[in-house]
Amino acid sequence: MNITNHQTGDFTFPVLVADVGGTNARFAIVQDSNDTALAPVITATGDHADICAAIRATVLASGAPQPRSAILAVAGPVTGDRIPLTNAAWVIEPNVLIKQLGLDHVVVLNDFEAQALALPSLKGGAVEQIGGGVMRKNATKFVLGPGTGLGAAALVYAAGKWIPLPGEGGHVEIGAVSDEDQTIWPHIERVGGRIGAEQILSGTGLPRLARAVAASMGLQPHHATAADVTWAASTKDPVATKTLEVFARGLGRVAGDFAMTVLARGGVYLTGGVTPRIDRFLINGGFRASFEAKAPHEALLKSIPTFLVRHPNPALEGLAAYARDPDLFAVDLSGRAWQAKFDMMSLPSG
Repeated sequence: MNITNHQTGDFTFPVLVADVGGTNARFAIVQDSNDTALAPVITATGDHADICAAIRATVLASGAPQPRSAILAVAGPVTGDRIPLTNAAWVIEPNVLIKQLGLDHVVVLNDFEAQALALPSLKGGAVEQIGGGVMRKNATKFVLGPGTGLGAAALVYAAGKWIPLPGEGGHVEIGAVSDEDQTIWPHIERVGGRIGAEQILSGTGLPRLARAVAASMGLQPHHATAADVTWAASTKDPVATKTLEVFARGLGRVAGDFAMTVLARGGVYLTGGVTPRIDRFLINGGFRASFEAKAPHEALLKSIPTFLVRHPNPALEGLAAYARDPDLFAVDLSGRAWQAKFDMMSLPSG
């Protein structure tokens, strides 16, 4: 069996979909194009030597059907046949997956590309609207996700297809706006001489922001991790509470910038591991007020809806949506898709 690059979006079912992060990997099987029920398996990457071992120990050991194709979402760019994870020891090798698991096709996408693919199918309890605005059908959407870092991607509708546009939007710069910001920003540690949005609007950024807030209040910092900040806020700790208020306003400003940049009349969606832990700060008004405060375009921003994604596994849902109906999407597979090619001369006759 030889390996060749796979350039089409047609998948042989069952399809394994996977959201592979630095800490956890999430797997699910899509049995056919009508299968809407995902039953994810979540496992720590550190518990397995590699992704093949993880799939065997979780998905295949559970009695799930043997997958014929796989679509993976990973944090970071896909630049070759070896794709190392940023925060874990795994190296994703599609050719090895094909050989060891007997797959026909493997596609590897960016994690926020997968998040974007989910947006058209998120309905009902999977999303909660924050503030006003009305979503326009088949209009551009944007997803922004504070997790370990700050992920971002757009989803554009053109020529009858949804086109995901991943990028590094989380690294745009963010400055002080309000009088309160002016007292905090001088205390924020620079990285490479600048303050990027991810440096404060993420799980890794929360302690950095908390240190700056504490300094602006003349207090000693005592929040070493994002979990420390969110837990302390639940006890009405003044530094943690102000940190999350500043965080929500900053996230609103960045979300509003992206909404204007791509004219996201289809809505801006908040996802990521941090958002469900600080949802009350996002819903209480500060986020939406900052989102709309874009003079001279306040009326435009008021018309664009914002949503908190409540779906527990939106990246898996996006990959599953792509597997079920690949013709609904236009996904660039160049250098990011592989298929098994059997040598017909080696097959037995008769």
